[in-house]
Amino acid sequence: MPNFALLNNIAHKNLRVIRDHTPDYGDNDMSAVTFPQEFRAIQNEYPIFFQKNADNGKFIAVALFGLRQNENLFLSESGWDANYTPASVKRRPFLIGVQPPKPGENSQSHMVYVDMDSPRLSETTGDAVFLPHGGYSPYLESVVDLLEYIQYGTELSESFVNELLQHELLEIVTLEITLKNGDRNNLVGFYTINEDKLAALGADIAASLHSKGYLPFIYMVLASHSNVVKLINRIEARIAQTGR
Repeated sequence: MPNFALLNNIAHKNLRVIRDHTPDYGDNDMSAVTFPQEFRAIQNEYPIFFQKNADNGKFIAVALFGLRQNENLFLSESGWDANYTPASVKRRPFLIGVQPPKPGENSQSHMVYVDMDSPRLSETTGDAVFLPHGGYSPYLESVVDLLEYIQYGTELSESFVNELLQHELLEIVTLEITLKNGDRNNLVGFYTINEDKLAALGADIAASLHSKGYLPFIYMVLASHSNVVKLINRIEARIAQTGR
């Protein structure tokens, strides 16, 4: 379980972050959360599906990296083997948190938290989080920008998914994949866009989705599914090389 602490330049003055991508640093997840504003880059590399959060029932978009649990086919000896790394991967081990308003104030404030149990943390190796005098390092400034990007994406994703649900455009899908060696992989619990219902939408609803900027997101999700073949090719190549 993560052990998040509020980041500060006193307790964490010597903190550094290792930015390499390996299974040792927790990068062997088969999927990661993605956000609509990055779908254009995501759909060039990864399949995009939706999953339902078992705790709250909400749907989130995910980029698929593998066909089996704890399998990331984009990890190589040289690091992350893709032209784009999802924002939710790049932000590790940081998280943005919401602080409730102080007495007399109306607005919440966003604060940066760091997972103190992350294997990426070091005091001798990696990118410095703070400057010697306590200011933000260029790396931390980029992290703050990224976390704000993710916060915006989280809100956009919720609005987008609500629109999909309102028009009953999500449907559950099972991916049944048989590899050349006979291994079968059944991916369950994923959802995608129902193309028949999408095509049957009235002109007024389609115009509304377009005006809100959601139609491109929908078509990027559908276009991304061709990347399942790329995942199969990657795992076939890995099996041919390593036998597993």
